[in-house]
Amino acid sequence: MEIWYRLVDGLLPFEWGQYSFMKNALLAVLVIAPVFALLGTMVVSNRMAFFTDVLGHSALAGIAIGVICGIHDPTWPMIMMAVILAVLVNVFKGVTRASMDTVLGVFLAFMVALGITLLSRNGGFVKYTVYLIGDILAVAPGQIFWLCMIFLVVLIYWCFLGNALILTSVNSSLARSRRIRTFLVETSFTVLLAVVVMISIRLVGILIINSLLVLPAAASRNFARSTCSYTWWAMIFSVVSGVFGLVTSFYSGTASGATIVLFLVGCYVLSVFAGRWGFRAKVRG
Repeated sequence: MEIWYRLVDGLLPFEWGQYSFMKNALLAVLVIAPVFALLGTMVVSNRMAFFTDVLGHSALAGIAIGVICGIHDPTWPMIMMAVILAVLVNVFKGVTRASMDTVLGVFLAFMVALGITLLSRNGGFVKYTVYLIGDILAVAPGQIFWLCMIFLVVLIYWCFLGNALILTSVNSSLARSRRIRTFLVETSFTVLLAVVVMISIRLVGILIINSLLVLPAAASRNFARSTCSYTWWAMIFSVVSGVFGLVTSFYSGTASGATIVLFLVGCYVLSVFAGRWGFRAKVRG
């Protein structure tokens, strides 16, 4: 971390760069933002936005189980609950006749109700509101280490299964004809997504983590012309919005996660106009 601190002091001689908590938060943003963007491209392509919202809210049930079991750090119960949910949703998708939205709605209602019921006993829910909005400014070096490990895992996963995941999202029948185990690919992706969401909850909050996954990819999709550009633009939007949102929140005294989301919304709006202008220019040309 000392190397990172010296690098920030040398390259970014601004007021906010003098504080170690801002240096930690900036590093966390630079590590986790590309991960959100990369996973978000598949979330948007597979129409899984509602699923990630359900994953985020399942953290309440995970926290409650951790409290009941006397576990001080609820991260592992949250991950366990999210992984179970991811597998169950993937199984239910294949066996039920109900629409996916209906199945996810049932799981969302159960997870939220279970978490709030258990955590609100004797008026104790107020203690856990930090998980709703998050606080990336409180990130510790140990948490940054785990974020770096997640970044490496996602990168390795993408190198080995990225093409199979893209083909499965485009045409699952074609993917199966190419001897791709689509159920295994889809389940592994949902499990990886669940782990990333749960580890990031404390930093960005339950209420907005879905936005951080969906908005960069949604903005990129408005004008990207290939899978490669789609992915790269999503990462650019995510990193730039993360940095500017973090710095803006420092000077304005606002919640960092929510401020980052506002910048992402701005990117999305600009991408809508950029996409339409580019399309018209192409037609005229």
